[in-house]
Amino acid sequence: MKVAVVGATGMVGEVMLNVLEERNFPITELLLVASERSMGKKLTYKNEEYTVIGLEDAVAAQPDIAIFSAGGDTSLEWAPKFAEVGTTVIDNSSAWRMDPAKKLVVPEINASELTASDKIIANPNCSTIQLVMALNPLHKKYKMRRVIVSTYQSVSGTGVKAVQQMENEAAGVEGEMAYPYPINRNALPHCDVFLENGYTKEEMKLAREPQKILDDRTFSVTATAVRIPTAGGHSESVNVEFHNDFDLAEVRKLLSETPGVVVQDNPETNTYPMPIHANGKDEVFVGRIRRDETNPNTLNMWIVADNLRKGAATNAVQIAEYLVENHLVPNASEAIS
Repeated sequence: MKVAVVGATGMVGEVMLNVLEERNFPITELLLVASERSMGKKLTYKNEEYTVIGLEDAVAAQPDIAIFSAGGDTSLEWAPKFAEVGTTVIDNSSAWRMDPAKKLVVPEINASELTASDKIIANPNCSTIQLVMALNPLHKKYKMRRVIVSTYQSVSGTGVKAVQQMENEAAGVEGEMAYPYPINRNALPHCDVFLENGYTKEEMKLAREPQKILDDRTFSVTATAVRIPTAGGHSESVNVEFHNDFDLAEVRKLLSETPGVVVQDNPETNTYPMPIHANGKDEVFVGRIRRDETNPNTLNMWIVADNLRKGAATNAVQIAEYLVENHLVPNASEAIS
């Protein structure tokens, strides 16, 4: 199993390598790929040193799987080139997510839609993944009508430059700015760029991607996405209106029985999800589960997950695992034998 990690020197790329190692993904040959300025750099995987190569060399090597975390423009240009030589691309950017010809996959929900002919597979937005992980079992049972979500997103979602800005500001050091304003001791209602409708791209991803993943356009999602000064882990305040009424005990049971979801919900012991505890973990944590007393059939909950792991790297690796386990990529039989 020849695997390429494209964008290996970036923040998500680093986590990707950690996740591949932790989960012991079956790799016989690893290609670490990055932009021209990073070519020749040395990176370590499983105590072995690798030299970073460029995209042309990676395509020529014809890997079985290429996991991309290198930005939308790179994905648009290079994912088709990998696909042409028979590589299955799992792309972490927004480039292919809303392309009707490409699958948008959260393995616990819709991996069964994948086939051997899917050569470019889209990994959803980090905020979307944790949202649909909690919504999916509830939608199946009670049928959603409308979702209102407000996010509290970590600076790590922007990248290394943003984390450095926050740390510089906390230390009183002047440095390069990733945001138009200070982030330390602040909250910016501004994730990604603003669009003509007044929403940001991040907010529109949250509005559109759940419908595609759940293959259902009968419910609507509206979002406000906010950047806060945490280093790892996105949080979401979610209000869900259902067509059918629900029992809170049943809601907690449904969520706790959902693979990849952990319920942390006990106000008496101050038990609720927080990014400081979700950081470094692969699960999606749900708490503050309560009825909206102002509207019938409506639920409030709080969802937290590590945006670099389940929100990006872990979800992508889980897709790769599904491809191998179900023999949807070349050399899968040998890899798992």
